[in-house]
Amino acid sequence: MITVRIYGSNHQKIIPVTKELRSLVKHACSETLYEEGYKGDFEISVTFVDNERIRSINKEYRDIDRATDVLSFPMTDDGEEFTVDPETGCYNLGDIVISLEKAAEQADEYGHSLNREVAFLTVHSMLHLLGYDHERSEEEEKEMFGKQDIVLDAMGLSR
Repeated sequence: MITVRIYGSNHQKIIPVTKELRSLVKHACSETLYEEGYKGDFEISVTFVDNERIRSINKEYRDIDRATDVLSFPMTDDGEEFTVDPETGCYNLGDIVISLEKAAEQADEYGHSLNREVAFLTVHSMLHLLGYDHERSEEEEKEMFGKQDIVLDAMGLSR
């Protein structure tokens, strides 16, 4: 069994963060963990921002001075094991930061819904929190992108 606690915050005023959107993000997190074979209690911090804020975060943490769609900040003890929150007993996977402004732009560009784009970005970021990195090699990129498709298909959000 998987239990996911999402600690969410909204630091933008462009796209309304509805109950439906929050539920979608939680579902994407849960489905990713399920498809990856995880069991247990997990917590993830999800922050919604605009392009200006994600650009600032991207510059601060990655030294890249441009807006991006999503950033992932894994929380592991030694790069291998997830930390456990002593108060809740949950595995703390880390932080996801999503630019809803960029997500809306990309949804328009790709011709699909904002919900599909936010789910994609959430799954993509979850896989990073679980240790995948498409920037290390072509093989990992292919593997990670295949896993994204599996999760989105299971959610009924295929391309």
